[in-house]
Amino acid sequence: MTVTMSAVAQVIIDAGIAEAKAWLRIETATDDAAIGALMRSAIGMAEDFCAQAMFARSGVERLALSSEWTRLRVCPVSAISAARAIAADGTASALAVGAYSVDISGDGDGWVRVSQSRSETRLEVDLMAGISANWASLPDGLRQGIVRLAAHLFTEREQSDPPPAIVTALWRPWRRMRIA
Repeated sequence: MTVTMSAVAQVIIDAGIAEAKAWLRIETATDDAAIGALMRSAIGMAEDFCAQAMFARSGVERLALSSEWTRLRVCPVSAISAARAIAADGTASALAVGAYSVDISGDGDGWVRVSQSRSETRLEVDLMAGISANWASLPDGLRQGIVRLAAHLFTEREQSDPPPAIVTALWRPWRRMRIA
């Protein structure tokens, strides 16, 4: 199962840079590129730790084609817009709306199943997923953990000190764990 999500918008990164610079008490633009790179890394680490996309963006997920309900890996899902059957040679065939079913549970899990028998074995699903539409509406604990991690990575770039424990403490309430 592979998931490809489009990049986090630069406007979100810029807002994160501004907040990290305020946290670090940096007033010049000299380090903006470095802080931006660290902000992207911190967002990626938050997404990996929490097992959720922080910011709403479009993506594509590939999974086994099945007539059974299959949960999508990325979450929280807000929309599933299309599905394509993928043949062994890699060619994609768009599925008609009635040929597959989708469901999004209250906790943001996306589910899909193919209702008509097909010879293809892979399925590709277009989706929209993420907790927040922008930096300002990201929950405070997630946002503050990202800022603190980026600031730590910036100030300790010559050291190998582990991130402060407060980062995972801020993120832990948002962590999603799955069995199987």
